[in-house]
Amino acid sequence: QVQLVESGGGWVQAGGSLRLSCAASGRTFTGYTMGWFRQAPGKEREFVAAIFWMLGNTYYADSAKGRFTISTDNAKNTVYLQMNSLKPEDTAIYYCASSRVFLQSRESGYDYWGQGTQVTVSS
Repeated sequence: QVQLVESGGGWVQAGGSLRLSCAASGRTFTGYTMGWFRQAPGKEREFVAAIFWMLGNTYYADSAKGRFTISTDNAKNTVYLQMNSLKPEDTAIYYCASSRVFLQSRESGYDYWGQGTQVTVSS
């Protein structure tokens, strides 16, 4: 049974940093794309970043470029999202997901999702 469990969310002031983790289990993820999405109150869920686990190729939404970094730890079977220079508009629930499609950015292309972790950035 595939499980994705996010952690690391919290409250931070604007300009601060957080590192989100997604512990993956239930299958081998090396041939999959892992993605981070977020959903702010009253808004649709949006793509943030993706990584193809086996090769480390990455893809970022424009809002994340230069501030966020997605990475994996094979030994821990964990995906990370390092978020720097956080802004109030980054406030959202952040979700981890897996896809069979290379560097997928469309939500519909992901088949397993975590429960999400809340990130709140105050001004």
